Parts: sequence; C-alpha cells; structure tokens
Amino acid sequence: MTTTRTTLRELVRIPGGGRYALSATVEAATSGMLRPFIVIYAVLIGLSPWQAGATLTVGMLAGLGAVPLAGRWIDRGARRAPAVAALLVRAVGSLLLALVPGIAGFAIGAVLIGVGTQIAPPTNSALVAALAGPAQRTAALAAGRSLRNAGLGAGALLGTVLVASGPEALRWLALATALGCAFGAAVIARVPLPHHDVPAPAPTAATTEAPGAGLRTVTILALAGIPYAFYADILEIALPLLLVQGLHASLAWPSGIFVANTVMVIALQLVVVVRLATWPHRTVLFWSGLLLAASYLAFWLGGAIGGGPGTVLVALVIVPYTLGEILYTGSSVPLVIESAPPHLMGRALARWQLSYGLARAVDPVIITGLLGLGAAALWLPLAAATLLGAATVRLGGTRRHRLHRSRGRSMSHGVADGGARRHVTARAPSR
Repeated sequence: MTTTRTTLRELVRIPGGGRYALSATVEAATSGMLRPFIVIYAVLIGLSPWQAGATLTVGMLAGLGAVPLAGRWIDRGARRAPAVAALLVRAVGSLLLALVPGIAGFAIGAVLIGVGTQIAPPTNSALVAALAGPAQRTAALAAGRSLRNAGLGAGALLGTVLVASGPEALRWLALATALGCAFGAAVIARVPLPHHDVPAPAPTAATTEAPGAGLRTVTILALAGIPYAFYADILEIALPLLLVQGLHASLAWPSGIFVANTVMVIALQLVVVVRLATWPHRTVLFWSGLLLAASYLAFWLGGAIGGGPGTVLVALVIVPYTLGEILYTGSSVPLVIESAPPHLMGRALARWQLSYGLARAVDPVIITGLLGLGAAALWLPLAAATLLGAATVRLGGTRRHRLHRSRGRSMSHGVADGGARRHVTARAPSR
C-alpha cells in the first residue's frame, strides 16, 4: 500500500496531474451513481428491457464511428481538447436523460453517452502520455484507473442509497452525472501541459517506414485483444447467469463476487503494475491472457461440478480472473503507446479502442446467445480465443525481436562494406 500511495502522490506532483486526478475522480463518482440503474431508468420511462439494451448498444456503436476522428484530432497535436470534448458530450447526453422526458430523450442521450464513452479511453490515454514521461507513464495510467475504479465504486454505493428513496431519484442521478462530467471538463481545460496543443511534426523520410510498421503492429495487437475484451462483461452478465440459473445459487453470490472483484482491483492494481514495471508490456499482456483463459476453463468446471462445491469454485476463481484483468488493463494501453510512432499515437489508440469498443458492444449478445446453447458453448471457445490472442501477442514480440536483430546485422554489414569501399577508393590514387 505504501507503493500505491507513493505512486498516487507522484501522479499529483506531475504538472497537471493533480487536476487530472480531481477530474477523473469526480467524473467517475458521478458516473458510477447512474451506470448500474440506466436500464431500470429506461424501463421506468416506457421502454422494454430489450429496447433499452438495444438503444444503449446503438449508442456504443455510434461512438465507434467517432473514435477514428478523435485519433486524428490527437495526431494533430491536441491533448486537452479531445478529453474535454469527451466529457462534454457525455454531460449533454446525461442532461438529456434528466430533462427531456420520454423515449426520445433517452435515445438521443444514449447515443451521446455512447460517443463520449467510446472516445474517452484514447483521449485520456493521450492526455496522460503528455503529462507523464515514459518512465512515469505506466504508473500514471494505472493510478488514473485506480482513481476511476474507486470513484465508480463509491458512486455506485451512493446511487444505491439514493435510489432507495424512490424511482424519481434516478432523474437526479442523471443530472448529477451531467454536472460531474461538466466539472471534469472544466478542470481538464485548465490542465497545464509540458507542450502546448500544437500540430505534431510531420514524419521525415527517415521515419517513413516506422509509422506503417508501428500501425501494423498495433493492428495485430488490436485483433489479438478482441477476445481479451470479453473479460469486462463476464462479471456483469456471464457469472450471474452461471451462478443463479446454472448453479441455482442466491443473488448474494454474484453480488459478493462483484464487490470482491472491485475491492481487489482498487487495492492491487497500482501495486501490481508498479511491481511489474520492469517487465516488458508484451510479456505482461501474454500472461494476462493465460490467466483469463485458465479462469474461463475453471468457471466451466465449476458449472459442471454443480451445487455448493461448484459455486465455491467459481467464487475462488475470481482471484486469478481479477489478476488477469489487472495485468490486461495495466499493460495493453502502454504497449499500444510504445508500439506506435509518436506522431501517429492518436490513430494507434483509436485502432485499439475500435477493437475493444466493438467487442464491448457485441459481447452481451454473444455471451447470452452462447450460454443459451450450454455452458461449454461459451467457456471453451472463449478460453481458446483468449489463448490464441495471447499466443499472437507473444509471437508478435518474438518476430519483432528477430526483425530488429536482422536489421542490426544488415546495418553492421553495410557499415563494414562501406568502410571497405572507402578504403579501396582511398588507396586507388597510390597505384
């Protein structure tokens, strides 16, 4: 915990880090108040659960269309402005939920919230990368995630208390979310940057090959990361169905597992990321895939065992599952940033977010559909796909290492040959 406090203190001491931490905490706390109840809110204003889910999915898919635009905006040199825009779009969407009655307000608000939610990860990552140097970047990103997780957890608890007073409180939660996002945007707008928001320098002839190679690497990482992204809805969709319908456990089990996961992420994420700071990000991401795949197999085994023992096994497996989640979130974005040419970092982050956001948009349908066919239809293919993604991550690192070694030998031979030619040329006049 001392390491955690030290890293959080370092984030605050980074120029602009204190304001960023304040913005992230307030935005997460207010957003966490509404997130668990947004479908219930839609049902209360007249939508069916299916219509509510479909509307939110449309909003997330619409947000994917804005991700490449945000990436190009970042590549033009902007850092604060895209992060501010993401928060303001979410603020307007939440305000529409609170003030515009009926289905129309919910639909338009859901689209705006989806846009802001999808462009937030790459814009926040680019902003943190601008605030923190390469040596501080991984820890700063982890500190930001820890603050957001803590804020979301606190907001969800407060929202639960407020909702107990009646369904009308949901409208006030939406209004609080809008105010929190607007406050966060105002704070971010005043964050001092080491470099002003100016266009990034254009690539020179010497870097013509590097951008294409870097973006190809990020594209491979993004494709390999698609099965990883399914981890996010395992706790909220797959495990409750497994425990309640498959194992006939009480609702207290999925609720307790969700709380345990949240507590472990808040307590361990920053500590683990700092401890593994000397490890290559690609190696950490590879081990994350192994842990997640093993957890999926154990969830399947728990369902096959059944009864109390199966329920206990599923609950215990949440520990390696959470560790895999921590390794994934702590290594994936830093790996994308270091793999991309600096002047194309925005597009690289956008490619990563496109794969992650697409998986998040469709995985509820896939998870529920596969579980309808049987437990093995979900857990075994998901474990196999995650293992394939992990293998792709590992093989990509091996290939890059061999390529660098090959280029190094070619350059050495070129220098030697050039030296020999210069030597012959120098001696020719003496003949």
